[in-house]
Amino acid sequence: MKRLLIPLAAAGLSAATLAFPATAAPDWVTDNLQPKPADAYGAAYFWLDSNGAALRKATQYHWDAKEVPKLVASQSQGAPDGKPGMTAPTGTPKPGATKNVNLPKTIGKVFFLDKAGQYRWCSATAIQSRHRNLVATAGHCVYQNGKDDVYDKWVFVPGYYQGRAPWGIYAGAYAFTAYDLDTYDDYDGDFAFVAVHNGFTLAGEKEVSHKEFKAWAGDKWVKPREINAAEFLKCQINLGECWSEGEDKPADLVGPDYPGAVLEKVEVSKEAYDAAKVGKGQGNKFGEPVVEQVTKEQLDAYKGPGVKGTDALGNHTITHYYTQKWVKPGTSRKYYEAHYFIGFAKDMGRLGDVVGGQGVAWNQPMGQKVTAFGYPADPHPDGDKPFSGVTPKWCSGKTGTKTYQVNTFKVETHQVLKCSMTGGADGGPWLMRYDNGKRTGYVNGVTSMFHDQDGNQRIDFISSAYFDGEVAAVYNKAQYAETKKIVGPNGELLK
Repeated sequence: MKRLLIPLAAAGLSAATLAFPATAAPDWVTDNLQPKPADAYGAAYFWLDSNGAALRKATQYHWDAKEVPKLVASQSQGAPDGKPGMTAPTGTPKPGATKNVNLPKTIGKVFFLDKAGQYRWCSATAIQSRHRNLVATAGHCVYQNGKDDVYDKWVFVPGYYQGRAPWGIYAGAYAFTAYDLDTYDDYDGDFAFVAVHNGFTLAGEKEVSHKEFKAWAGDKWVKPREINAAEFLKCQINLGECWSEGEDKPADLVGPDYPGAVLEKVEVSKEAYDAAKVGKGQGNKFGEPVVEQVTKEQLDAYKGPGVKGTDALGNHTITHYYTQKWVKPGTSRKYYEAHYFIGFAKDMGRLGDVVGGQGVAWNQPMGQKVTAFGYPADPHPDGDKPFSGVTPKWCSGKTGTKTYQVNTFKVETHQVLKCSMTGGADGGPWLMRYDNGKRTGYVNGVTSMFHDQDGNQRIDFISSAYFDGEVAAVYNKAQYAETKKIVGPNGELLK
């Protein structure tokens, strides 16, 4: 990073009470996402409603750049700005031996509305923190490009798969990133740490009385049920909540060319049918006569205008004749009664208690072996689309031994990894010292950009901000952000 750090604020301050001297700007910034439980619940419910319809509708975040940016080797052999450091991971899975790469329980997707109102997602991971409530992702997956602002309805879903949130949904409360990214779109600071509220899941609905409905502090709604006129009268007598819509109006005879005219058929006698004209018009013939096969009992019981008949074999028939009737449809009054429902939610607890948290490392030597995870979905520049974005993928290898520049994004010190993951993997963690049995490691980067270095129209490198002392300062500041439960023990919305 290019700037020196200011001293960390005293421990125990929350994200909402940080203050700075008037003459100095901090090298980190914090912004509110949804700090209030009601706003956090609304954001999470937006994504979970209708069985996760909005989650399934979302598409991966896309760069604003029209071309794949090129990496330019810098003269630096490394970018540490202080002593190396790290904080240890916490995990929930038990150690196990396998030759395959086990996917961390901590990884998932962040969902948000971009500045155009489109439903978007990026990759992310839960990380270890003081309050077990932090998510690490790319800064451009939290902060709107070109604006000092954050995305709307930001949530994290660990273990996301096809509209399902197996370990709950966690609404963002406070976001932390580098000042240079937030202010100047400098991708040397393309990382963010987000403090999230306790997760929750939707746990069904229940029909209740109007009194219970009014007293309920959580999600609630009214469902109208159609009733008949007698039920409507009874509802009014009992002072229930009921209403009517529309009016009773009979159908009117009109010409066939009248706007909205509807054709009906009217059964008539054979004589009337024979006298009717052929063609389109009021009272004209409606198709050919229809012969209906019936039983002897049905034939004897029939009293309509059709012609009865019995042939030599004893087959009984009724021949029906129809003429046209063109009408403007009538209307009828409809009656409704209110039914009251409340929605329940279940508190899942703190993010780190549910899925664990990866460690964080900074000022590490270049050339580290890392395993990068993410949900790639974009096609390669040549149009080939090997990834769906539905399931997480990974790359493993050593990072470059020197940092790189990306001139179009003001980058001077990105670290790189040879990898073919494409867009959608943005924000996914680079885990150093990854323990395949415990599924934990140390986040030493997050995917920021994708590159085609050999010019064959295929992504062959990904890059990340170098995690140095500035990253550590932002991370340490984020650790002091306290968040809340959103729902209570009975599924009610907390204040």
